[in-house]
Amino acid sequence: MAQTQTIKHRFQVLDIFRGIFASMVVFFHLSPFADTPLLNNNFVENSDMFVDFFFVLSGFVITYSYPNVSNGSEFGGFIKKRLWRIYPLHVILLFSFVIIENIKLYFATYIHINQPYNESNNILTFFTSLFLLNSVKFPGIRDVSWNIPSWSISAEMICYLVFGCMLVLIHKTRLQAIKYAVFGALPILALFLLIAITGRSEINYSFDYGFLRGIIGFFTGSVCYYVFNRAYPLLSQLKSSYFTLLEVSTLLVLGLMIYYGTALKAIGFVYEFIFFLAILTFSFERGIISALLKKSGLLKNIGTYSYSIYMTHTLLLSLFNVVFIRLLKLPPSAYVYLVFLNYYLIYIVSRWTYNNIEMRFNKGVRLPQNNRNKVLSNSAHH
Repeated sequence: MAQTQTIKHRFQVLDIFRGIFASMVVFFHLSPFADTPLLNNNFVENSDMFVDFFFVLSGFVITYSYPNVSNGSEFGGFIKKRLWRIYPLHVILLFSFVIIENIKLYFATYIHINQPYNESNNILTFFTSLFLLNSVKFPGIRDVSWNIPSWSISAEMICYLVFGCMLVLIHKTRLQAIKYAVFGALPILALFLLIAITGRSEINYSFDYGFLRGIIGFFTGSVCYYVFNRAYPLLSQLKSSYFTLLEVSTLLVLGLMIYYGTALKAIGFVYEFIFFLAILTFSFERGIISALLKKSGLLKNIGTYSYSIYMTHTLLLSLFNVVFIRLLKLPPSAYVYLVFLNYYLIYIVSRWTYNNIEMRFNKGVRLPQNNRNKVLSNSAHH
């Protein structure tokens, strides 16, 4: 095991899938505006489950990047690094939504606006979003608010806190030998709590129990990294044809599970298994699908900008819809071609926010001393 810990991996294909699946979440949120089979189909309308892929992948790469956090100083450095990676873009977009909501209220006295006031966007939800608590159930909050995808950033941050605390506790109690047993128990515990609280085995929660959903996925990813780390010396010797078969089979099963999500969401934890398998399979980057994906510069860029794509898209979708559907009076069926223009706008804006917000704030933040040799870019989801 010690031997495989020293091997450095880029996981480029997993970055690409993060970008592809972030794009599917874009199309999921675009589908209510549209009236075209291109967007209004079972696959797109169940693509909200790709959020769980981000949690599992985050747990995988964070566990790889931070094998040890042994004291308060390293814990503080870890949390600071993660916070500076995800928070600046989040808070800028939050205030952008506040400005837009106030503009809507102002103009509502002069022109007709379909929804001048969104009751979910209030003072309480502003502060829960500001302090990244918007994946935790609070009295009086009944829906997602402000920048809708940001609930998952809250869940992600809570996962970082739990992960860092557990690593410090494991180090202090000298229980490194059972670290992954502890990590494996956490998603089971979180799932048990979710079922006990809600009475259902669904996991697609957001503003209420999204943090438990995040913990289930994140620590499933931690266990996935453990399996990868242990199996790498053996499985990396297999012929690439075996990995091609695994890649094709995994994507086929994954596609079917998303397509039939209406039924499968009732037992939502099954998605953790398929995302576990997909991440484990493509982490080796040995099959023909991996080879094809790595040849695409565009897909690499989409993977690089995935966090910005994920965070900016709801704002841009709304503005785009106002311009093209409400002002220019194009029918919802026009999204059969407008979808490409809309996504291109999101891509261009995300490229800018990645370079000028994400990376600008991320520069100069030091990793804990024991982890500086394992920097993995873009390790935030989602």
